Amino acid sequence: MAPVKVLLVDDDALVRAGLRLILSSADDILVVGETHDGAGAVAAVQQHRPDVVLMDIRMAQMDGITATAALRRLDPPPQVIVLTTFHADEHVVAALRAGASGFLVKDTPPTDIINAVRLVAAGDAIVSPSVTRTLLSHFGNTEASQRHRATAQRLAALTDRERDVALAVGAGASNAEIAAALFMSEATVKAHVSRLLSKLDVSNRVQIAIMVHDAAQA
Repeated sequence: MAPVKVLLVDDDALVRAGLRLILSSADDILVVGETHDGAGAVAAVQQHRPDVVLMDIRMAQMDGITATAALRRLDPPPQVIVLTTFHADEHVVAALRAGASGFLVKDTPPTDIINAVRLVAAGDAIVSPSVTRTLLSHFGNTEASQRHRATAQRLAALTDRERDVALAVGAGASNAEIAAALFMSEATVKAHVSRLLSKLDVSNRVQIAIMVHDAAQA
C-alpha cells in the first residue's frame, strides 16, 4: 500500500523538525513537505497532494482555522489535524467546525501522533465525545441555542436508521461498533455515514458528532 502522505504547517521550525523526525520513523508515513504559515498551506497542498495536514492553530500571517477552512474547500480536500498547546479552547472548536478531523496537543507522545495520522487518513476522527463536550462548553448560551435549533431541524430530516447511525457516531462509536449494535454490515454503516455527510452538509465524523451534541441541547 502507498504510504500516507503528510504536510507539516507550523511557524516553529523546531516543531516541524520534531514532527518530521517522529513521522519518518513510521514505514507507512511519508512527510512530503512543510510550510511555515497558513497562507502557504493551500499552495503546498496543491503541490504535494498530502493525505493529511498537521496544522498549527496559532500562526502570524494566517491562522490554522482560516487555513483549515481553505483546505477543506479544495477538491479533493486533505484531512486536517490541528496542533495546539491547549487541550481545549475556542480556537480548537473553531478549527473542528472548519473541517478538521481532530486535534493533538504538541506534547502528545510520538506513537500517538503516528496513530492519529493513520486513523485520520483512514477516515476516522480523533476527538472523543467527552472532549467534544468540553470544547463545546466554550460557546455562549445565545449562540448555542440558535445553533441547537438549526441543527435539530437538520437531524429531523434524516430517516430513523440514519438518525440511529448519527447518534452512534456522536457517541464515539467506530463503524464496527455501530454495525454490531445496529445489526448491519460495516459496508452498510459506511454507506449511511456517507449519506449523513451529504445530507448534513458536513465534511467528517467530528462534525456529525458536534451536530448530534448540538441537537441534544435544543
